[in-house]
Amino acid sequence: MTGKHILVIGGGIGGLTVATALAQKGFKVTVIERSDGSGVEGVGISQQANVVRALATLGLARDYLDAGFAYDTVEIYAPDGSLVARTPSRSLIEGFPAAMGIPRRVLLEVLSNSATAAGAEIRRSTTSASLEQDGAMVHARFSDDSQGPFDLVVGADGIYSQTRRLLFPDAPTPQFVGQAVWRYNLPRPSGFDALHVYNGPTGVGLVPMSRAEIYIYATTPEPDNPDYPLEGLAARMRTKLAGCAPAIRAIAEQITDDARVVYRPLEAIFLQGPWHKGRIGLIGDAVHATTPHLGQGGGMAIEDAVVFAEELARHDDREAAFTAYYRRRFERCRYVVEKSLEICRGQLGKGPLVDNAKAGAEMNTLLAQPI
Repeated sequence: MTGKHILVIGGGIGGLTVATALAQKGFKVTVIERSDGSGVEGVGISQQANVVRALATLGLARDYLDAGFAYDTVEIYAPDGSLVARTPSRSLIEGFPAAMGIPRRVLLEVLSNSATAAGAEIRRSTTSASLEQDGAMVHARFSDDSQGPFDLVVGADGIYSQTRRLLFPDAPTPQFVGQAVWRYNLPRPSGFDALHVYNGPTGVGLVPMSRAEIYIYATTPEPDNPDYPLEGLAARMRTKLAGCAPAIRAIAEQITDDARVVYRPLEAIFLQGPWHKGRIGLIGDAVHATTPHLGQGGGMAIEDAVVFAEELARHDDREAAFTAYYRRRFERCRYVVEKSLEICRGQLGKGPLVDNAKAGAEMNTLLAQPI
């Protein structure tokens, strides 16, 4: 099916990766993204060996590694701060690390550059005003009043996907899970070379993402889903960490700038039914947005992108391609969403408290399998 013109709606992690993957396989690709690129959240993202492997299939692993911080170990701590386990992580590609931390803005720069280098057109500050299918093409009209026909469309427009609502207006909407995540960038302490994960009702992690920085994340109960004002947000985050381990309380003293706190209520969605309709398909958070408890949200979008492009290139029939993509991704993505929610419920006291070391080992074993 190569040579077709494909519109990608959404220029985030999934959208830029699928643009690269499709362009490398001979498709003509246009990406539209509502933002101008200046509003990326200034925190980091951690990604495991399965993501490094997926990016390696696109020839991006080296650029990705050079832009972030590689690590091969996870340290698990009890709520009182005592070290429970220091567990080595297994690489899936010889010569590459098992995991990475990288600033989100830098990751998007790597992916944007790779998509452009592969031949994709990226149009920022642009949204889709309408999509109409006539059986032969998808006719798109954009926010700048331009328009054009496309052979296929990929909805990579996130958890609040307008494309999903267009295709499946009766599908479930994202559901708040009772928690929120707080994130903040900090200087990297000397010798800090592993992901640190703290068990407890407030789940906390410290992730190296460059030679100079780490980021801290914390998942906290927020049953009323409050809308906190920016003023005082740093002090509020410190307060949320006040009952955590001594090492976390000490590092939290560096959380002082309200504008650098990234606070987000946690929502999830998993589309049980089809992930496409006609000539329009969905990837990433548009169909399986997860909470961050396993650190695989971006990773699943990247894997989706690789598989989506492989199946479109492999099949002459688009329906067969969409179906093959769905079958390869459904159970893997469902596991990540459901296991993450299980950890969330345990932290909220709505189920058994999940041991992070065991959950991580189980996840790594499953996701080491081919995509």
